[in-house]
Amino acid sequence: MRFLVATLMVALVAVGAQAQAPAAIEDELVLITPVSKFVFDGALKAFGEYAKQKWNVTVKTNGIPAGTPLAYGRIVEWKGKPEADIFWGGESALFEKLADQKLLVKLELPKAVADAVPASIGTPKPVPLKDPDGYWIGTALEPYGLVYHPKVLQRLGVPALKDWDDLLNPKLKGQIAQCAPTRSSSSNATYEVMLQSKGEAAGWEWLKKLADNTGHFTARSRDVPNVVAKGEFAVGFAVPSYMAFEEKVSGFDIKFVAPKNAFVTPEPMAILAGARHPKAARAFIEFLLTEQGQRVFMESGLFPLSPKYRMQGASGSKIELAVDFTGGVRSYFDAPVANVYDEDVAKKRSEALKERFRKDIETTWKKP
Repeated sequence: MRFLVATLMVALVAVGAQAQAPAAIEDELVLITPVSKFVFDGALKAFGEYAKQKWNVTVKTNGIPAGTPLAYGRIVEWKGKPEADIFWGGESALFEKLADQKLLVKLELPKAVADAVPASIGTPKPVPLKDPDGYWIGTALEPYGLVYHPKVLQRLGVPALKDWDDLLNPKLKGQIAQCAPTRSSSSNATYEVMLQSKGEAAGWEWLKKLADNTGHFTARSRDVPNVVAKGEFAVGFAVPSYMAFEEKVSGFDIKFVAPKNAFVTPEPMAILAGARHPKAARAFIEFLLTEQGQRVFMESGLFPLSPKYRMQGASGSKIELAVDFTGGVRSYFDAPVANVYDEDVAKKRSEALKERFRKDIETTWKKP
């Protein structure tokens, strides 16, 4: 009898301890992100399956789509009581500003996970792929550049695009679509590329000539590849490749090229201070940096963040379609990446750039 009572007591203690043990991760995860729904839906779905298999936790996931400036503004307005757990995508300079305002927490990833991500990529200005202080880390490499509709270019008598100056061809008058740098971090970053590569005076002169050939300023950067894919415009400027790849997957005739010095973002990710689901957020980031997570990105047209992985898929796969779409690129670590983008310069000039755009381009631009 005593043996049965003792056994029962041990069992009850074990059950009680198990009931009180904290869950491996929370059962909910919310992102705020400028990254395309096409990409974040795939990442969340894959993470949900991973969490169910590893921890037997059904995670309710949600992505709040918001352009980078809007997402940044909302995070600031939340003042440490965020309605999301993770901020994902855009320029790393904004993540630095959020960290300075104590609106991010340190990731505290396992050392092996963080160490697998190189510190930077690119010359002469290295592009940081992770924050040395540990507040953000990249998730995938994403080039900004140009998209074009081959048949529309052919009709206009314009060769396939290769470099930035190809956009100033008089035959492209009214045929270029772009999004204002006041509404798009990809446009802001590419404006910075032109200013930093050509010098401020020559850079603004070039951007004004680009505006002269521009037939449409879209409401969102996501709309740029969309109007090009439909053949409404011949060329799109400052387009993240995965947005254009989404159109390619949908069956549209569209090509992407990243000219010399094109901005490459590591699509930073950070956990917001005051996040309600910090364990799920950290687990999500760790998952994205595994080979399984990186392949999810590759199938969405993004490139691996580590030289350990390459764009390699079965014949006819989305990965191989992405390789063809971007001109044969399999890894951004295969050859030196040319980069002139200086994050510190961009951060200091951010507001001045937007103000000058409003003054010199937005208020004077007339549709051709």
